[in-house]
Amino acid sequence: MTIEGYSIHSASEFVGKELGVTDWVVINQDRIDRFADCTGDHQWIHVDAEKAVREGPFGGTIAHGFLCLSLLAPAQTSIVLPADAAQILNYGLDRVRFMAPVKAGSRTRTHVQLLTVENKGPGRVLIKTKNTIEIEGEEKPALIAEMLVLLIA
Repeated sequence: MTIEGYSIHSASEFVGKELGVTDWVVINQDRIDRFADCTGDHQWIHVDAEKAVREGPFGGTIAHGFLCLSLLAPAQTSIVLPADAAQILNYGLDRVRFMAPVKAGSRTRTHVQLLTVENKGPGRVLIKTKNTIEIEGEEKPALIAEMLVLLIA
């Protein structure tokens, strides 16, 4: 759900403002394991709970950084996509910083702030958002990423 008045045509009025926050998402071990299966990244810090408790620095398994980064996709369709846009296309990332590990069982949510709006021709607007994934109960965010998306009317 986007904020009231936000549209392709009015997007520039919202530069510097928070567009919204996603619902909390649980990053449980099953989700981490399924991501490992999809990507082939079965590093023990992610998938071997016993070893992660015994030898890891975080007291258990942690989510892959790219799993956390993938959480930005639903934020784009639920927050960034205005009602008057027919389509939203991922355009790229300008800056990504992994700030803190997401331990298995943690809850996260994404805050989306509009940074820039660039007209790309009739019915097309390129926007850049700052996406901050908050970890419930933690001081540092999991990640901060600047994401580019093309909105098409």
